[in-house]
Amino acid sequence: MNIIEVENLGFDYGQKTILQKVCININKGTFLGIIGPNGAGKTTLLNLLCGLLKPKTGSIQIDSKSIESYHVKELARKIAVVRQEFVPVFDFSVTEIVSMARTPYLGSFAFPTESDRQIIVESLELTDTAQFADRLLGSLSGGERQRVFIARALAQNTPILLLDEPTSFLDMKHQVGIYDLLKNAQFRQYKTIIAVTHDINLAAQYCDEILLLFPDQNYKFGSPKEVLVQEQISKVFGVEVMKGEISEKIFFIPKGNYIKNNK
Repeated sequence: MNIIEVENLGFDYGQKTILQKVCININKGTFLGIIGPNGAGKTTLLNLLCGLLKPKTGSIQIDSKSIESYHVKELARKIAVVRQEFVPVFDFSVTEIVSMARTPYLGSFAFPTESDRQIIVESLELTDTAQFADRLLGSLSGGERQRVFIARALAQNTPILLLDEPTSFLDMKHQVGIYDLLKNAQFRQYKTIIAVTHDINLAAQYCDEILLLFPDQNYKFGSPKEVLVQEQISKVFGVEVMKGEISEKIFFIPKGNYIKNNK
């Protein structure tokens, strides 16, 4: 069952076309990775999918309903977004940050219910952030903060989770930890997860489908093995790569001039 349908989607910033005639259907419970070089439109597409931007051409449907027909609160019950890691200007506690996710479900003057508090606790436990519940966000490491933001997205209790480079600035251990966490959310809560990433190897390992955006507005959509083709990766990113395979999972290593000249 398609939870997201994108038909002939196009977008431009003034005279610069970013996306053109994008057509993809995303099944419920899928983990989709969006990859491509800088400027190809990855974050723009994410902003279109969450309703922050409006398409110049084409349409986006969420659960067979036009995204533009959703009210803000209604859409917030369908889609949660995790932006690139940041520290808010005002320092809130971890519990306060995660509690903000319940806003779409509260009335104008309502307070969180016991059910809301239970969802918050479960989200903290799922992301292993309950231990930080009373700490200020600014006192946490980058990896810990990112887990808190994912906890907040889970507490929003939406079927769709969008993430913009969730592992930026994180070391290898925390990168894998974040993707393991997301995969668990996909399996245990049947979330549809869409993540923009620069890490082709993590995308190949964790994602069910890949959307590769080209710098000339073309794109390729399909399984990792269909999309992540060595020649295609070299052409799109403008760098020669070596391809390998471990346990049926593919990976790529860029070849710099030093490697080329010192065989």
